[in-house]
Amino acid sequence: MHSARQSSSQLARRAFATLLVMAACAEPAFAGPDSSLRASALRLEARDFERGNGVSRDPAKAVQLYCEAARLGDLEAQYELGWMYANGRGIARDDATAAYFFTMAAKQGDKLSQRMLRQVGDPVSKPPACLFDSEGSDLVDAAPPEQRKLMDIVLKLAPDYGVQPRLAMAIIRAESNFNPGAVSPKNAQGLMQLIPETAERFNVRKPFDPEQNIRGGLSYLRWLLAYFQGDVALVAAAYNAGEGTVERFHGIPPFPETRGYVQRIREIFKREDHPFDAGITAPSPELPKISSRRLM
Repeated sequence: MHSARQSSSQLARRAFATLLVMAACAEPAFAGPDSSLRASALRLEARDFERGNGVSRDPAKAVQLYCEAARLGDLEAQYELGWMYANGRGIARDDATAAYFFTMAAKQGDKLSQRMLRQVGDPVSKPPACLFDSEGSDLVDAAPPEQRKLMDIVLKLAPDYGVQPRLAMAIIRAESNFNPGAVSPKNAQGLMQLIPETAERFNVRKPFDPEQNIRGGLSYLRWLLAYFQGDVALVAAAYNAGEGTVERFHGIPPFPETRGYVQRIREIFKREDHPFDAGITAPSPELPKISSRRLM
């Protein structure tokens, strides 16, 4: 930790920097009691991964879960992240990032975080990457009006399917660029480019109707997320080339189109993992082979 003995000018600069970050910190995504309950559940899951309670200890996974809870406004998650970074607890020590999370908690009146801010130094000026917006607010803000109307449908429907809106928007951007009337040479149709077999599989009778098409695409994404246990790269590859193709190649197929597609989804979504509902379907029997091949 930094020494508590500092000149008045240093303290003034630190106080000013902290005020700037407190103003810049994204407002917590409060959305009523459901959001608070979700944040609490994420924090408890993060704590299990941080401490190895019933699961293999995984500090990186803990940080990811804590970050999502922190973004939703969970004060305890914000403090825990600050503590992990300040002490290098399972991750590289980073006082500036610690200060950012302590600032988030301090902004909500947490006394411990306010005290920790006096020890860890100046916060980073930009939000840590893990605090990405799963709802894709930046995508909505940058979109033209006609696309925003379609994004509003995604924002409304995606939570019902357990799919983060940002992932659905990334898929739509890559598939049709938000063109409800798009048709591919392989007869994939509508916003999420459902081929007739997939449309039938998920009860889409009007593939050019934006809401029906989005519901079908979200249903497929929900299934793929469970089948590939939240691995975004595999889900994206399967959405593009089919889950059977991903299994046959034991990973992302070597097709330039599919590899480029996966890269575009990663660039927009900005995460490697996505929560999934294990009750939707059993995982792919090829996952162990895919995992072992990645380790080679």
